[in-house]
Amino acid sequence: MGTTTALSRENVSSNQTPIYVLFDVETVDSPEKLTRDHLVRLAAGTVGAVQVKNFGSPAECAAVLEALDSVPMGSYDEEIVVPRIPKLGPAAYDHYDAHGLGAAYWEDAERSTAHRSGLLNGTDPLAAATERVRAAWGGPMEPASCDGRAMYAGMIRETTGGMKMHWDEIARELPGALDEPVIAQIGLNWYLSVPEAGGQTQIFRRRWLPGDERARDGYGYAEELARDEPSVTVRPEAGDVVMFDPRNYHAVRGNEGPGRRVALSFFMGVGADGTLQYWS
Repeated sequence: MGTTTALSRENVSSNQTPIYVLFDVETVDSPEKLTRDHLVRLAAGTVGAVQVKNFGSPAECAAVLEALDSVPMGSYDEEIVVPRIPKLGPAAYDHYDAHGLGAAYWEDAERSTAHRSGLLNGTDPLAAATERVRAAWGGPMEPASCDGRAMYAGMIRETTGGMKMHWDEIARELPGALDEPVIAQIGLNWYLSVPEAGGQTQIFRRRWLPGDERARDGYGYAEELARDEPSVTVRPEAGDVVMFDPRNYHAVRGNEGPGRRVALSFFMGVGADGTLQYWS
């Protein structure tokens, strides 16, 4: 479940004009209870995170995990991302350069899609996830594209040792990568397995500023940057989805007990025309 350091309806104003933090965790007990309003408020920055219980059934999670054990896993660049994070599928920023996404990205995307597409009892778990989100969004939802080609989405990764505080924003990290720019970004993680303890995600109400580069630590940043900011902490259970704005600084704590922390992940971006695009 989620915890917060700033109450949603707490008036924090220093004078008579009210100001509300609006950065808590909202939890719904099934994907059918997820609404367009949840997604809109995530995009607008007026909720810290949304946790969807029972997004995937125990049988679905078990099936994907069992099939995943027979699939070759890659990793992020191990000179940058330490400890190693095994993953299936490319992240766009792993391959982007001045000329866009190169041949290695598209080859990895095709290979990984073929591996992932049958993990859920012969079907694609990404399709199951996007179908449930699409029902809540109630509008067009489609893969993001780069140079007219659909980008990879639906990375599956195992984060046992946690992740440093960092942020993700395609508009700043990969300017011009998307054929259709997005005006907001949401990260989605469907947890297929979680450890008995640890593995929680903390999200800070703080975005990157140029001066933050002084506190850079490899791919991450020193948490002192966000220490005094409102934050929420979410510890999911297997089958849950957690969504938040990844442009906010966020960190993943390492496992503290037996069990694996495995999730299917992708980003979603809201376009100016209301289309929800997704990629990894």
